[in-house]
Order: sequence, then C-alpha cells, then structure tokens
Amino acid sequence: MTTTVSEIKRRTREQWGNDPCGAIHGDGYEIGSREFFDNVEAHRYDVYAPWMREVMEFDGFAGKELLEVGCGMGSDLLQFARGGSIVTGLDYTPRSAEISRRRFGVYGVPGTFLIGDAENLPFPDGSFDVVYSNGVLHHTPDTQRAIDEVFRVLRPGGVAKVMLYHRRSLYYWFVIMLRFGILRGELARSSPEEIMSRYVEYSETGALPLVRAYTRDEVDRMFGKFAQRRTDVRQLTRAELHVPRVVPDSFIDALGSRFGWNVIMTARK
Repeated sequence: MTTTVSEIKRRTREQWGNDPCGAIHGDGYEIGSREFFDNVEAHRYDVYAPWMREVMEFDGFAGKELLEVGCGMGSDLLQFARGGSIVTGLDYTPRSAEISRRRFGVYGVPGTFLIGDAENLPFPDGSFDVVYSNGVLHHTPDTQRAIDEVFRVLRPGGVAKVMLYHRRSLYYWFVIMLRFGILRGELARSSPEEIMSRYVEYSETGALPLVRAYTRDEVDRMFGKFAQRRTDVRQLTRAELHVPRVVPDSFIDALGSRFGWNVIMTARK
C-alpha cells in the first residue's frame, strides 16, 4: 500500500510531538526547566557529538540572519544565537517550536519561532544569510524540494549547512543492513527506508516516520544549484563500535570522518 505525503507528514509530526529529539537526555527533570536544558546540551556537545561546535561553526555567523529548518528543542539554534547570529527557528511540530521558545526564554536569548513545512518555507526569496538544518530533511517526502527551498530563501553569497544521514556509514551497513536487514530477515519484507523508520527514529508511539540516507555524491548532486560545496562526514562513537578503552580516540575519529552516520553539506549560493 502506498503511503501518502500527508500520512508521512502526520507521522513525522506525531513522532517529534510525543518524543522531542534529545529529550531522553534530560530525564529526571521537568521538560522546559533550566536543569533539563542544561543536561540535554551537555550530552549533545560533550558526549554524543563533540565535533559539532567546530564543524557546524556555531560562532562563525555573528551578525548574520540565520534560519534553522527543523529547530527541534532549539539546542543548536541556541548555540548560533550565543555566537551572535540573529536567529529564526522553524519546525513542523508545534510542540518543538514551543519548547524552543521556552528554552530561549530560560536563558534570556532573543529568537523568533514559527511553525512551517520545510518543503514550503514561509519566507520571501533571499530572506537569510545562513540556513541550517540538522537531521531533518531526510524525513520529508521531497528532500530535493526542501533543499531547493533552502537555496531560494538564501541571499546571494549565503551559506547552507545541512546534515543528512550517510548511507555509506558503518551504522547503516552493520546495524541497519546486517543486524536488522539480514540477520533478522527484515530485508525480505521491508525496504531499507522502512527498516530505518522502525529503528533509527524509534518511538513508543509507533509513528514510523520516513527516514532516508544518502551517499556523499548524492548529497553533492542535490545541492548542485550552489556555487560552492563541501561535504564532511562525522558521527561514530566508541559505544557504537563496542571497542575497548585501549583503542585511541584518534582512531575512532579517523573512522568517523569516512564512515560516520552524518554527512554535512556546507554550500554557498
């Protein structure tokens, strides 16, 4: 049975409305409290992805008008705001936009928050100096259209920073394809995208949002309208590899730069 675009988007809104991305790392504290936000932030940048501050250039856009497409709970957007960016957060899920607004209020940082669709951004052409999106556009039915919308709302010379899942990652091949697809026999009855929807973005609500992954070459082609493009690959943890402490961090980082789960496009219009 074919799943309609409206059904895919409903699942996505249900997923993130009931299970805000990263909220598990604030367990034990009330959502919206300073303690909750402090713990979510510490886990994201000190434990899960310490490479993000450098690669995403949180301090690199002071004075620039920056839009985040799919701002979630506002973790990354807050870092850009602290770095001096004039920020707008847009999310398809009303609860996410509200949590982000509350987060900025807790820390006394200015920001604008809207509800909207990545495939139909509610802004005129050339509205922003920077458009950022992390782990969002691979969930929308027409990822290419969303990327074209990023291009449209950027000013000439503007910068896009977009993270999509990496199909040539160790996580994709050894967890999605080998563990679930082959050893559990799920490839016999499901596509890789369907398997990812069950395990990559797991939710107790059973929302099963759309999830896709791309190679670096595919990502480069999708951003073909941009004048300059660079891809980086990151995100491989010691826990995912199940390696002992004697294996140096430098080895894991080197593997992550080729076979990590995130491919990050930095493109200039």
